[in-house]
Amino acid sequence: MSFRRVSIIAAAALLFCTVAVGVARAQGDRTVSDFSLKNSANAEVALRSYAGNKAVVVVFVNPNCAFTRLYQARLSALSSQYSGNGVQFLFIEAPINLDASAGAEAKAAGADLPLLNDEGQKVSTLLGASKTPEAVVLQPVGSGFAVRYKGAIDDNPQMEGFAKEHYLQQVLDNLLAGRPAGVPDKRAAGCLIKRN
Repeated sequence: MSFRRVSIIAAAALLFCTVAVGVARAQGDRTVSDFSLKNSANAEVALRSYAGNKAVVVVFVNPNCAFTRLYQARLSALSSQYSGNGVQFLFIEAPINLDASAGAEAKAAGADLPLLNDEGQKVSTLLGASKTPEAVVLQPVGSGFAVRYKGAIDDNPQMEGFAKEHYLQQVLDNLLAGRPAGVPDKRAAGCLIKRN
């Protein structure tokens, strides 16, 4: 075997190992200990109360965001589909930059998702969310929750029927089957979360 061929094989092996370590770090090193939010009845909802679940999906939404409205039915369906499998969905309302009159019109249309209030945007900052809708999948580990995925729900925000890659669903299927999550993140398309 020539030196050139050995060098190419060694370089390919090194590249593969680097990518594998990067994916493992992205999926396993970042943990969240706990956070609390208020629901519409002003009752506290704490992340730690879902430590017995197989996964917790935190989705940042805003009823005023057109992208959130496009994903509303998909998110409701995913929540219903996975709730019987030990997956808890938490829908957190995040503020966005939008004209107040347009916001009032969108609010009148209503949202079917049970929204939690992220006062002071502590949770969106903690989890690094920047858009609505954006999903973060947490898996209970030890005394906290490991971040297994952050990003888009699927690859087509406009047309549900044309989505080819269902990122959130793939991650959940992998975790429920005892496999690594797969892709650690995918850039979400949506409305930018407004920071104070």
